[in-house]
Amino acid sequence: MIYRPIYVDKIMAFTDTPFVRILTGVRRCGKSTILKMIIRKDAASGV
Repeated sequence: MIYRPIYVDKIMAFTDTPFVRILTGVRRCGKSTILKMIIRKDAASGV
């Protein structure tokens, strides 16, 4: 898995806001992989 810090940082900016963000894209473009990266980053920070 290639870590994509730009995408993860842009999405992480919206994690503590009341807005719902939807990650969309064509099939097999890495949407679930980016979400897994965000989950790992949250787990590492103690969330």
